[in-house]
Parts: sequence; structure tokens; C-alpha cells
Amino acid sequence: MTQTPVGHVPAPSSAGPGNPGPGHLPRPALRTALRRRLRSAGAAATTEPGRLRVIGALLVLLVVGFGAVTAWQVADRQAAAGNVLDHSAPLSANAAEIYRSLADADATVAGGFLVGGQEPTGVADQYQGDVDKAAKLIAQAAADSAGSPEARAQIDFLNRRLPVYTQLVATAQADNRQGLPLGGAYLRYADQQMRDPGGLLDAAGRLYQVENARLGSDYAGAKELPYAAWALGVASLAALVWAQRRLYRRTNRVFNRGLVTAGAATAVTLVWLAVGHTVARADLEDSAAHGARSVQVLDSARIAALNARSDETLALVSRGADSSYDTDYPRRVEELAGPAKGPLGGELARALELADTAKGRASVRTAAGAVAQWRDRHATELQQDGQGHYDTAVAMVIGGQDSPGKDTASTWQSFTTVDEALSDAIDQEHAEFQSAAADGRDALLLLPYGAGALALVAAACAAVGIGRRLAEYR
Repeated sequence: MTQTPVGHVPAPSSAGPGNPGPGHLPRPALRTALRRRLRSAGAAATTEPGRLRVIGALLVLLVVGFGAVTAWQVADRQAAAGNVLDHSAPLSANAAEIYRSLADADATVAGGFLVGGQEPTGVADQYQGDVDKAAKLIAQAAADSAGSPEARAQIDFLNRRLPVYTQLVATAQADNRQGLPLGGAYLRYADQQMRDPGGLLDAAGRLYQVENARLGSDYAGAKELPYAAWALGVASLAALVWAQRRLYRRTNRVFNRGLVTAGAATAVTLVWLAVGHTVARADLEDSAAHGARSVQVLDSARIAALNARSDETLALVSRGADSSYDTDYPRRVEELAGPAKGPLGGELARALELADTAKGRASVRTAAGAVAQWRDRHATELQQDGQGHYDTAVAMVIGGQDSPGKDTASTWQSFTTVDEALSDAIDQEHAEFQSAAADGRDALLLLPYGAGALALVAAACAAVGIGRRLAEYR
């Protein structure tokens, strides 16, 4: 082991906080070197080659930024358009179908109840089919609406209360088969659970509103104008034109091929963005006006018809015990088709105005004619009931004792014609919605990829164009 000689004092180390040691510049020297380099870079930027390098870097940044922002904004709007077509619109349609199935179940069971004794097989099957369909759609809505607390609250309520309603109906039917008057009371109570404020239809209506709001939000996102992309595109194109003009003024060369190609690629992207988004927006507007809105109005019309049918049948079931059904029926029909005397109004008038095909208008007019017929037959039924001919009034409402709707002179037959015509109109408008919404989504399909590729081409061409000019100084 080496020993330190006695009396030897080690030399102090040169390394320390103020002196970094060999191979390192002191901090003051480092700051001086940086200032020199900055001054050198600034001086270089005042020369023509330096200016060209700065111009080239800025052009590349602008063009690449334009392509990136365009791809991002267009992809965002395409995703929103896809949600309109594949997510929010189906959810809205399912919510409307939940409401319709519940209302149809209520109307069907009331009609079958008037038969007395064992309800017809067709009535029982239709009622059970409506209940099963509603339960299935509620379960599907629960799976698809996990991110919406408002929708979840309504779905939970429907899941809890639907079994209560079906149990009340089962009790009412069992009493009715035995000829017990208590069955009518149970059925009216079941109807209250279905249609009173805070009931099943109220919850289904709120769920429909939540899903419609989501549909509206997706429409707004899909149609939002890409201002940032447009601004960057105009700025990029203007910068490229300015750079080309600057080179021309300094060199008397008319065209720089790289800058011209970059300008052409940027212009193509900008035009593609403007045209593609305009076409997509127009298609989405068409799908909303003549598809989604038409379907919403037709759904409202169909629901009004179902509620009117329930009021009509329950007025006979109650036999005067609840007069609200007698007053609710004309209000529902007026909501559906406007006042009895006068031009067509209500939801059917709105649906006719929104329908833009001959087939759609024909279905609405068929429904309107059936409503007029329904009103006449209902007036006759009220007259018979008021004169004490209860059995005749019942036969006019349900169409015979064997099967509701069998007699073509019944109000059930008129209601069935209204419901089927509205269903056909909904199918027609839904097909138009899908076609227009798909066109709107597809108008943006290739734009994100094309914008990115053209931006890279423009950036490369701008760099090459500036680079060739720089090479002349070497």
C-alpha cells in the first residue's frame, strides 16, 4: 500500500461548484459561448441562405400542422357522424320503441278486458309480446347507456316497475275471468301505474328525451365547422405563395417546382376539406330534417293514437267510475290529427309536412283518413253507450266477442289502420335517414388519410424547393 510521505500536503482539487474541473468550461465562459453562438446564428439569419433556411422551416411547420389539424378535426367529425348512424339514432329509436311497446301493451290488455271471461288468444299473445319486447329493449338500453346517469336512472325505474304493472294486470285478468267487478279496479290501477305522472310511460318518455339529446349532440359534433383547419390551410397556402413570389423577385425565375407542387398539394387539401365537409353537412342536415325529425314526429303520432285507444277502451271498462277517460280521448285524438272540424293538424300535419317522398305522404294520408273514420265510429259508440246499449258499444269498440278488430266497422279496426300506416311511414323515413346519414359519414371517409398524405408531400416538396435554392450558394 502506498503511503503518503510525512509532511506532504495534497494539492487542492480544481473541481468544485465554482470550477467544474478539467474538460468543462466555467459557467461564465459557457454563457459567453452561448451568447456568441446566438449572435452568430442571428448574423447568419440576416444573410440570404439563413433567411431561406428559416422560411423553409416555417413552411414545413405550417404545412405539416395544417395536415395534422385537418386529419384530427375531420376524424372527430367522422366519428360523430358514425355515432349518429350507429349509436345515438338506434338508441333513440329503441327508447321510442320501449314507449310504444308499453303503450300498446296497455291498450291491448284494456281491449281484451272488454271481451269478458277468458281474453282472446290473439290479445294475450300481443300483450305478452309487447311486454317481452319492452323488457328486452330495456335490458339492451341498460347495456348501451352505461355512460349516462340520466338514462340509467330511467332504466332502473323501468326495470323495477314493469314487473309491478304486469302483476297488477295478471290479477285483474284473473278476477275478470271469474266475473269479479274487482278486476276492473285492478286494471284501472295498473293503467295508472303505466300512464300517470311518474309512471312507466313517463320514465320511458324521459329516456326518449335523454337519447334524443344525445342524438342532437352527435349531430352538432358532426356538423361543427373545422375553423382551425381552414385557418391553417389558408395561412399555409398564403405562405407558400409569398415564398414563391419572394424567390421570383430575387431570382427572376418564374416557378420553383418544389414550392409550386407544395402549393398545389395544399390547395387540393383545402378544397377537399371545404367540399367534403360541405357535402357531409348537407347530407347530415337532410338525414335530420327528413329522417330523424320525421321519425320523432311519427313516433309521437303513434303514441298519441295508442293513448287514445287506451282511453277509449278504459272508458267502457270503468263504466262511468272514472270520467277522465272520456275527456282524455278527444284530447289525444286532437293531439294526433287536430280538431275534428277543420284541416288536418296535430302530429299528422307535421309528419305530412316533413315527408318528402310520395310513399311517405301516402302513408300519413292513410292514417289521417283512418283517424276521421275512427272519430265517426267513436261518436256512434258513445251514442249507443249513452242510450244504455252497453254491449253494442263494446262490440263497436272491440269488433266482436271472438277477436278484437274482427268487425271492420269497429273502432279497433280504425285504430289498427292508423297504427299500421304510421308504422309504414316510420319504416320509410328511417330508411331515408340511414341512407342520408351514411352518405354524410362516407363523405369524410378518406379525408383524414388524404390530408395527412398530402401534407407530407407538400412539406417534402417545400423543403426540396428551398433546398435547391440554398444549393446555389455553396
